[in-house]
Order: sequence, then C-alpha cells, then structure tokens
Amino acid sequence: MRASLLALALAPVLLAQDHPCGGCHEKESATQPHTSMGMAIQTPGQQLVLKKHPKWELDANGYHYTVEAKDGINMYTVSDGTNSMTLPIRYAFGVGGAGQTFVFEYEGRFYESMASYYATLDRLAITVGSEKLRPKTLVEAMGRLESDDEAARCFNCHSTTGVKEGMVNLETMRPGLQCERCHPGANAHSVALKTGKEAPMPEHLGGLSAEDMAENCGSCHRTWETVVRMRTWGEINVRFQPYRLANSKCFLGNDARMKCTACHDPHSDLLRDDASYDSKCQSCHGKTQKTCTVAEKNCVSCHMPKVELPGSYSVFTDHQIRIVRAGDRYPN
Repeated sequence: MRASLLALALAPVLLAQDHPCGGCHEKESATQPHTSMGMAIQTPGQQLVLKKHPKWELDANGYHYTVEAKDGINMYTVSDGTNSMTLPIRYAFGVGGAGQTFVFEYEGRFYESMASYYATLDRLAITVGSEKLRPKTLVEAMGRLESDDEAARCFNCHSTTGVKEGMVNLETMRPGLQCERCHPGANAHSVALKTGKEAPMPEHLGGLSAEDMAENCGSCHRTWETVVRMRTWGEINVRFQPYRLANSKCFLGNDARMKCTACHDPHSDLLRDDASYDSKCQSCHGKTQKTCTVAEKNCVSCHMPKVELPGSYSVFTDHQIRIVRAGDRYPN
C-alpha cells in the first residue's frame, strides 16, 4: 500500500551525487548530477525554481491556477471561483532553466499538470499538448490523466529504477538519470568492488556505433522508427534529436563522428556556445569535404537552425544538418 501523499512529498531524496560510482569516476560524478538529465525529476527538496518564486498565478479556460509554498511544501491549486482543489507538487519534470511540468497522484492515478512553468516567460502557461483541452471539472482542470503506459514512459526517462514490470514503482524510484539508468549493471559492479568480489563491467556506451547510439539515446529522445510509426510530423518533432540527426544526408550509421557523444558529453551540461561545436563539424568537413563558402565558424548557427516547439515557448536546435535557405519549409 502506498504511503500518503504528504509523507512521500517530505521523504528524503537520494541524490545522484550520492551514487557509489563517484569513488572511481570522480569527474563524472561531480558534474552529471547537475545536468539536465541528472535533474530530470526534482522532488520537493530539489525544487529550487519553485522556492525562488513564492507565488505564481494563471487564469485559463475559466479556471484560476496558483502555485505557492505553504508550510515548506510547494502546492498547486485550481479553482473555478466556487470550489477548489489543492495538491502538493511531488514531482517537477524538467529543468528549471527551461521549464517544468508538475506531476500529481490523485486517487491512485498520475496526472500531468494543466499549468506548467516556462523559463522564457518566467511564469505559468498551459502545458504543451494540452492547449486544445477544455476542462469541465476541477479534476480535468487540475491536469491531464495519464495512462499507466504513459506514466511508465515518463518516469522511465526521467528517473532511475522508477519502473518495474512496466509500471511506475515509487518505492524504488530515484529522481533523475543516475549511472545505472544508462549503464546497466553499474550498481552491482560498484558493490562488488567494495566487497572485494568480481562483477561484469557495465556497458561502455562509447563502443556503440552511431546508429546503435541513436537507438540507445532514442529510447527517451525518440528513435527514427518511433517518429515515423507515430507519424509525428512538423515542428513538433524538432525535439526528437535522434530522428532529426538520422535524416541528415551526412549521417552514416558506422561513422563515429556522427555519434551523439561525438558532440555531447552526457556527464556535463549542454554547451550553448555555437563556436564550441566548430571542431566537431570540421572533423568531417575540414578534411574530407569542401569547407563552407559562407563562414568559417559558428557552423551550427546556420546548418542546425533553431526552431520553436509549437506551444512550448521553447526553442530547440534542429539536428537535421543541412543547408538552410530563406523560405525553406521545415523538412520532415
């Protein structure tokens, strides 16, 4: 039987930096917990953005939303002017620097909040994907009911050991992506080292081909096959980087220079400076291909354009590498 909502909201959190892998992998353990993946879910003690904003309010679809701290707990309230519902914010999905959506448990089911925080607005707005919903009850106004499968997918990609036998398991869930999430067997390996026993080495993702790594990262960021099967067309798929990258003419599944980790270190936060990626582009185009006739630096600023995700107030870098011309339609 699950503990009460309040008890879970106040429960101590096992942070990623407490992971025993830090004994050998000091550099990675010092930075990874503070990355977007390491903080993919923030529980009450970690919700720094909410602590900095004592109160948010939003009026939408005839309802009034309030997010505020009460007695040290972040609370989410929706009111129709006569009646209201208030629930503690147990989980904030996403990083505060970009935006956060809240997840509640109500009557044994998970709900995605109707109102989310967007950093570009520095306020609440309707959660992306829920713009067309017109709630008729307080429960519907509170948030969108998630199916068991959808909830499992959300927790699987935002937490570690948060899913067991296809269902969300809050007792084993650790917020954020810790070592074990991407390196199965890491925990057993660490325990074995401490007890003087032998254990198989966790999988080293650096040995994957570009195609296999795209499949691996795509388990959360969406693979090419998943996007095509779901027919997710238009700018909405700009956030599915493995799909976009695989559409690039220069993507070769056996070329290590096209692997996700060739440009991104998953143990460090994302580099935002366009020039920092020039050496990656030139590892191919500076040697085997004719260099660009337009510029010699900031390659991604032109060849990987920024695209706003509809309804999200957020801009993503399009990973479909190409020559972009004025007036071109978004390529699927």
